[in-house]
Amino acid sequence: MISRRAALGLIGSGISTFAIGRASAADYPARPVRWIVGYPPGGATDIIARLIGQRLSEKLGQQFVIENKPGAGNNIGTEAAINAEPDGYTVLLVNPANYINASLYANLKFNFARDIVPIASFNRVPNVMTVNKDVPARTVAEFVAYVKANPGKVNMASSGNGTSVHLSGEMFMAMTGCKMQHVPYRGAAPAITDMLGGQVQVIFDNMPSIIQHIRAGSLRALGVTTAERSSQLPDVPAIAETVTGYEASALFGMGAPKNTPKERVGRLNAEINAVLAEPEMRKRLVELGGEPLIQTPEAFGNDIRAETDKWKKVVEFAGLKVE
Repeated sequence: MISRRAALGLIGSGISTFAIGRASAADYPARPVRWIVGYPPGGATDIIARLIGQRLSEKLGQQFVIENKPGAGNNIGTEAAINAEPDGYTVLLVNPANYINASLYANLKFNFARDIVPIASFNRVPNVMTVNKDVPARTVAEFVAYVKANPGKVNMASSGNGTSVHLSGEMFMAMTGCKMQHVPYRGAAPAITDMLGGQVQVIFDNMPSIIQHIRAGSLRALGVTTAERSSQLPDVPAIAETVTGYEASALFGMGAPKNTPKERVGRLNAEINAVLAEPEMRKRLVELGGEPLIQTPEAFGNDIRAETDKWKKVVEFAGLKVE
């Protein structure tokens, strides 16, 4: 048996620990939060981060400072986040490349599912198969015929090796027998610039960064990569309507380095979910192509594992590997 004094000491210790945990969440953030995005400004990941980061800055009274760290198919930014101090003051924009790279890259210095703590999901959006005005095809079937009739002449742009933009195109080639030259860029913005200029002919880009050009008529959408059509482009068919079984989508969210305090993860999850529930934020995310996805850190973690498994099958199906 333990003494009454010892018992009171244990209870007091428990209360102190509980109080410290609550204080840690209540006082957080006390300074600006560094939000790493593994792509240059202007792409889908950057657009979503800045949209949500602005509202978090307003709600929490501290700036969420977007730090663009492009390169190596998103791995440079991811590694920087993983190696940061796990104090809640460095977070990562989680995006499809994180799930894909786990099987695409042979020599990663990290294990994403193990080394990142899931905080909150944002949304899930389709990619859009889009061509420039010089491509005569107006349907997916016509595009397949065009590529096969012009071997070696069609360049497929992407926002980088291993992105969902890249893998969506690789899946399309594998399932249709089309052969296109992959041209990776350091983000969506420079890829779209060359699309507009005619240097590359097709891209399977994330909807947030491409939709304004589709609506303006400067680029032409042939299909969306989700199994069903998008409400934002209702006249654009799903690729699966022509290529049976084709499906790809992009899941976005926020993560933090392993061992980030649970109280701070919980605080961010609650604040992000509150932001996602705001009518104006929901409207903006829908306009960018995807409904808000409000869930717990644990549920987002389950989604990360499911996405990793899904894209592993695509990587293996396409026979891809990056050293």
